[in-house]
Amino acid sequence: MNPSIFRAYDVRGVYPDEIDAGAAAAIGHAFTRFLGGGPIVLGRDMRESGRVLREAFVSGVLAEGTDVIDVGRVATPMLYFATTECNALGGVMITASHNPEEYNGFKLCRASAVPIGIETGLREICALAEERLGRNVGPARASLRERSIHAQYYESLLEVFPARPRLRVVIDAGNGIAGEAVSGLLDQLPLEVSRLYFEPDGTFPNHEADPLKSENLEDLRREVKREGAELGIAFDGDGDRAVFVDEEGEAVPADLMTALLAKVVLEHGLLGAGPGTHIVYDLRSSQVVPEFIREGGAIPVRSRVGHAFMKQIMCETGACFGGELSGHYYFRFPAGYVADDGAAAMMLVLQAMELEGRPLSELWRPVRRYFQSGEVNRRVADVAATLERVGRAFPDAKVDHLDGLTVSFPDWWFNLRPSNTEPLVRLNVEASSEEETALHRDEVLALIDS
Repeated sequence: MNPSIFRAYDVRGVYPDEIDAGAAAAIGHAFTRFLGGGPIVLGRDMRESGRVLREAFVSGVLAEGTDVIDVGRVATPMLYFATTECNALGGVMITASHNPEEYNGFKLCRASAVPIGIETGLREICALAEERLGRNVGPARASLRERSIHAQYYESLLEVFPARPRLRVVIDAGNGIAGEAVSGLLDQLPLEVSRLYFEPDGTFPNHEADPLKSENLEDLRREVKREGAELGIAFDGDGDRAVFVDEEGEAVPADLMTALLAKVVLEHGLLGAGPGTHIVYDLRSSQVVPEFIREGGAIPVRSRVGHAFMKQIMCETGACFGGELSGHYYFRFPAGYVADDGAAAMMLVLQAMELEGRPLSELWRPVRRYFQSGEVNRRVADVAATLERVGRAFPDAKVDHLDGLTVSFPDWWFNLRPSNTEPLVRLNVEASSEEETALHRDEVLALIDS
């Protein structure tokens, strides 16, 4: 087991070189000891290596005397739901999300789907797993039972989002688990759906299950225009992210969609929203996001990048909704837990289109008040030194270090933050015009490269 598989928000590595059955059993032991009991809910996606990892992980948990509830092949948001539905002490999803087929891993959470990241337990779980690695697993001292939670999960979403628009929709599941997971939900909606790559296949034969890459949206955009559809939806590999395409085949940036959905949530009192409600956004997002939230009478809350941090802030502030530039949309569900959920995001967009009664293009394009560079990556020899050098070049700016380096002026700003997994820095720039954005982007890149 390579300790580097323990990342900022999950456990992920190449199977079987970095993560194998022995590592899975050790992590099962470690996770159970970290929680101090159970039961533990377990789910997995469609990757073939998930079968081996599931069996080994379960053996480690049962040997610790803790019961396991196996909910089978599900999307990650369904695992979060099941953790709460089953009153479990913790949950584990076996998935590598959008990573290529050779990867697999674990997303871990506590009761009520509270995520476990490197700062909130993964470091301790890694140490416990390393101690256990290579030892005999031992006999089972608890029980394993299976439970289907699909029907209850669908019912929960249908109750939260009651609108039932009759739309023509194209959905690209990218051969991830989302196609299988949402089919039962789609069967209960009056949508005319064209389904692309719904067959779960961990080899991803058509394209990567990463909708943030524009090349992975080409088939969806083409089909939306060919079908004359009113909406396109692309899910990632494990179904916790979604990217939306309007009726003209244009992908809606996730931060602008966050602003639009926040407006709808606030205007129509969805998700329990009311005056003074908190809504969370990640610090790479356009400034239009906090502007829309304030204009709706709510309180914008800026967060570090990553689902563990976004959920922590939502729990601390009681926020009802949040969004991230990566296509994660976060919800405070009536059952009391907070989760990122691609299917829930789909339902909220359908709700918005029904309530507003206009095409998606007319809803989101007025949200674009500024111009953005998109995320630009640069490989550097010394990440910390790079951030310090760039920060010194702007002595008159407003500077903060919530996540990397954010430098703000009245008419433009940028964030430069380190990658969690590589010697890279990631740059996002926003300004009042396309020309100014390009100018400042090149200015900061020159400082990075120097």
